[in-house]
Amino acid sequence: MSISKDKEDANVTKPEYLTLESFKEKVWNFEENPEEWVYKGETPCVIDFYADWCKPCKMVAPIMDEMAQKYDGKVKIYKIDTDKERELATIFRIRSIPSVLFVPSEGKPSMKTGALPKESYIQIIDNELLKNK
Repeated sequence: MSISKDKEDANVTKPEYLTLESFKEKVWNFEENPEEWVYKGETPCVIDFYADWCKPCKMVAPIMDEMAQKYDGKVKIYKIDTDKERELATIFRIRSIPSVLFVPSEGKPSMKTGALPKESYIQIIDNELLKNK
């Protein structure tokens, strides 16, 4: 049974962890476009700014895992560890965590701070990122 469980886990979509370099490749290269938000992705994304020691972040983590599965192929779910990626935390003026950045395919991103209920994340993704597509 453990073999089939491992195969199942391999097929489960999970959030992708971003570093400064992968953020610039996949989301926004602020060095190339310092004055203007230019999203590099093809589908909308959600970026969870967190830290391992943060209890509310631990409550949001399984919700982000679920969102990665629910919106697989439609919305990318990323995670940024603010302790490891301090430059990104500074650029986005992260003062409290969790902070979640919602990035539409076109237009400006919006930030929500604090641990929200799962339904709130679904509503924002459906209404602001996917616009009920």
